[in-house]
Amino acid sequence: MIDAVKNIFSILDLRKRVVFTFLMLAVYRVGGHIPVPGVDFVALEALFRQQGGGILGFLDLFSGGNLRRLTVFALGIMPYISASIILQLLTVVWPYLEKLSKEGEVGRKKIVQYTRYGTVVLSLIQGLGIAFWVESLNQAGSATPIVGNPGLGFRMMTILTLTTGTAFIMWVGEQISERGIGNGISLIIYVGIVAGLPSAIATLWQDMSTGSLHPFALVLLLVLMVAVIAAIVYVERAQRKIPVQYARRVVGRRMYGGMQTHMPLRLNTGGVIPVIFASSLLAFPLTLMQWGGVQTSPGWSEIYRQLDYTAPLHSLLYLLGIVFFCYFYISIIFNPMDVADNMKKYGGFIPGIRPGRRTAEHLDTILTRLTFVGAIYLGLIALLPQLLISGLNVQVLPGIGGWLDRILPGVLTQGLGLKFFFGGTSLLIVVGVAMDTIQQVESQLIMRHYDGFLKGARIRGRRG
Repeated sequence: MIDAVKNIFSILDLRKRVVFTFLMLAVYRVGGHIPVPGVDFVALEALFRQQGGGILGFLDLFSGGNLRRLTVFALGIMPYISASIILQLLTVVWPYLEKLSKEGEVGRKKIVQYTRYGTVVLSLIQGLGIAFWVESLNQAGSATPIVGNPGLGFRMMTILTLTTGTAFIMWVGEQISERGIGNGISLIIYVGIVAGLPSAIATLWQDMSTGSLHPFALVLLLVLMVAVIAAIVYVERAQRKIPVQYARRVVGRRMYGGMQTHMPLRLNTGGVIPVIFASSLLAFPLTLMQWGGVQTSPGWSEIYRQLDYTAPLHSLLYLLGIVFFCYFYISIIFNPMDVADNMKKYGGFIPGIRPGRRTAEHLDTILTRLTFVGAIYLGLIALLPQLLISGLNVQVLPGIGGWLDRILPGVLTQGLGLKFFFGGTSLLIVVGVAMDTIQQVESQLIMRHYDGFLKGARIRGRRG
């Protein structure tokens, strides 16, 4: 490991990329301490601590703690992710975007440009929503006014500040992807999550000191985190190797082919993208309800309660959303018919399977089964922390809630009460992005004939 780090800084190009990445991430963290003008961020942070968890805590997770302080980066990268979801969904139903997606690099750049425009539009809308929501907190009985001078001026300033901050984060992510070590957007989310680790450790230590956290519970928490991380690493590296045989063919005086290789199909091809897409899609209506204050109005309050972050209906929709986006994402990045045609073009075939359509059907069947297993794995990892903290909370279900609460084990309905800092989505992002980043650096070292992080082996990330 030490030799690999030395090798990184001994290669000029790789050293520049690593240093540039760290500088960009440092700029992002510095901006996370600049509050929006006119807001008492101390009072707002106290409100977040009182409400603890819920949709606000979930959104604050992706913003790297910027939302609870309402900094210039309070919106985080979520508008960009939402715009990406919308563009990818429109690619399936809008022939113009579908045509652009098949035009190679030129089409990709055009779609990226549309994603930027969509990010700005969503930032304007969300910025206005946050401005109204923060102003409404002044009438919510808060001891200290959160907004000193509410009104049109504060709203315009908040919209401009938050939209500019999101656009800047988007630019930082793109710069890291182009001039850094890659995965710019993912690294921004990664840094925002990891930045909360010191405070989480301090909280655990304080709970241990005051006796509110039993030492056995702490040991159990550490064991569970290690087990979940090990499971994520194991599954993220899992793949199905499809044997491919290339027939011999003579071109001029040379003979080509005649070799046997394999096509790797990863168990979790989409990585953490389906989880982010599903969580973003569910967070959107809840955020609108939170900002609109409909959770206290008759009729809407029950809908908000059933869709709340800890409600079983939310967990079910979350799981179904993950499954849907797993299949949706794999259908975009992998076309079995195109792969089968390319194999047939170059004389390749799967032993025992006819080239062409039969090969495409065979690949589609294998991919469908792998995607289903990967989707269930992602869903279980994403929902595991909630089970540990508060359980399924089935008592909120109308009609059958009390009955389910009586027949189901208390571990499922009430959880273990553990303060699981890293949620399932957080663990997937942290472990997955770390594996991808190390794999990219490893590839750069091996390409330049340097020893990587593991001698005699190769680190595989989610794309490796």
